[in-house]
Amino acid sequence: MELTLIQKIAVFALPVIYAITLHEAAHGYAARRFGDRTAELEGRISLNPLRHIDPVGTILVPLGILLLSKLAGAGGILFGWAKPVPVNFRNLRRPKQDMLWVAAAGPGANLVMALFWTAMIKLSFAIQGSAFAMPLALMGAAGVFINAILMALNLLPVPPLDGGRIAVSLLPPRPAYALARVEPYGLFILLALIFTGLLGIFLWPMIQAVIALCSTIFGLHSIELLALIQIVLS
Repeated sequence: MELTLIQKIAVFALPVIYAITLHEAAHGYAARRFGDRTAELEGRISLNPLRHIDPVGTILVPLGILLLSKLAGAGGILFGWAKPVPVNFRNLRRPKQDMLWVAAAGPGANLVMALFWTAMIKLSFAIQGSAFAMPLALMGAAGVFINAILMALNLLPVPPLDGGRIAVSLLPPRPAYALARVEPYGLFILLALIFTGLLGIFLWPMIQAVIALCSTIFGLHSIELLALIQIVLS
């Protein structure tokens, strides 16, 4: 089974939009929980995607990757970004310690969403024969895949990614300060990892671990979930 470009866009649209926007909303919620109301005052603690969508990062980049992968006839790492939620770490009650929870909230939200989409796949198996079963299964596979990617990507220990902020929070003051100074160069490091092919090497083990975890929790075989993911990527 091979999806057309329009079908791939339909399958990925909701999972991509909510994977990116709920990731950002989770940061804002955690920041408020630990004392910073900046995101709340700007209306960014919201489940409304329109408050988070970046026209380039949320729409054009994922759409471009889908188009290129379709033309190339191969799958790839689909990613994107939303407008970053503003967080003033100085407003947190314990800035260095609380930074960890604010940063971890985004990948945590992606894990929850990966589990949600796995539940949708499980539901699709329960309604086999229905016209909604296969579309729901494919959308679920897209949701698991994109959320696993965003979780893995954001946990890379490179500022300003969430993993970099988590590392800064956990490290002793001197190495934490040294790592924090890398932040202006984080994008260039990420681009270098992409163009050298190292990004996939770093990410795939964690992506596979998330897929295996989701499969185990809902009593699926990883091979079933991977087969669905292969369909949405083909």
